[in-house]
Amino acid sequence: MKDVNKIIVTRRWPEVVETELRDMCGELVQLNENDQAMSQDELKEALCSADCVLPTVTDPINADVLSTDKIRCQFLGNFGVGYNHIDIDAARSAGIVVTNTPEVLTDCTADIAMTLLLMAARRTGEGERHLRSHSWSGWRPTHMRGAKVSGKVLGLVGFGRIALAVAQRAHFGFGMSILFFDPSPGSNQRAEAFKAVRCETLDELLEKSDFVSLHCPGGKKTYHLIDDQQLGKMKKSAFLINTARGDVVNSEALIKALQERRIAGAGLDVYEGEPAINDGFYGLENAVLLPHLGSASEETRVAMGRRVLENLRAWLNGEPPKDRVV
Repeated sequence: MKDVNKIIVTRRWPEVVETELRDMCGELVQLNENDQAMSQDELKEALCSADCVLPTVTDPINADVLSTDKIRCQFLGNFGVGYNHIDIDAARSAGIVVTNTPEVLTDCTADIAMTLLLMAARRTGEGERHLRSHSWSGWRPTHMRGAKVSGKVLGLVGFGRIALAVAQRAHFGFGMSILFFDPSPGSNQRAEAFKAVRCETLDELLEKSDFVSLHCPGGKKTYHLIDDQQLGKMKKSAFLINTARGDVVNSEALIKALQERRIAGAGLDVYEGEPAINDGFYGLENAVLLPHLGSASEETRVAMGRRVLENLRAWLNGEPPKDRVV
């Protein structure tokens, strides 16, 4: 086993996984007992003082953090599947191994995407606020009419594991027709089970879909992939769902489109610059807002933690980690 000095965990994990980490590595483990997000200076200190740092998807391990002198860290075991918060080029230059936690959060994230789709279409968040404010005067034919979901067209941007799980729920559960846009050459074979149709361009998908659900990775290539121009391609009756990464969508453009009713609504679980959220979202009744709950089930968060431990154990034993991204 590698001789390491310290393993820093940047946020609290499910207790059972913290216990398993301590059983595995003993006094080497430094937990974040108060569960406060670490500042950039604290992250720099962690990288300089520990051989292993186990961050989450909200820890900005950016070029500035990684440019600090005297980096000791050799292993970044990310608690999450997305790693666009880590500057991969800088990590590679520093000789740091980076791993993530794919596969284990697929179903729960797909469930949240469908939850947002249904909530946005049927105005359920708005309805609950209406009821809790004692404003409801009783059933009537014209009250709070939403959009039907069954039989509509769902467009998926990206066609990886989570998008496939959403397609399964939407097609077999709600009889939805599936379109997808994905540059990956392997997508066509995966599409057969759902009779999904590939769109050659993003614009084609946006123009044809009643619901657009984003499932692409974050990063430079997808930054503001959905901007004012793309929102203008969508139907006025369409809904945008984002469980991917916040910066895939231009927040200002989306807020304006929702305010002007150029699209019918949106369901969001991720945001640019989170946990800070653009104040413009808060006053929008046609936006459903969740606090990044995609993987937030007990079973999934435990499985994610154990996936980090699996990768860490392999690295400590001089073996290639299963989920290495750098």
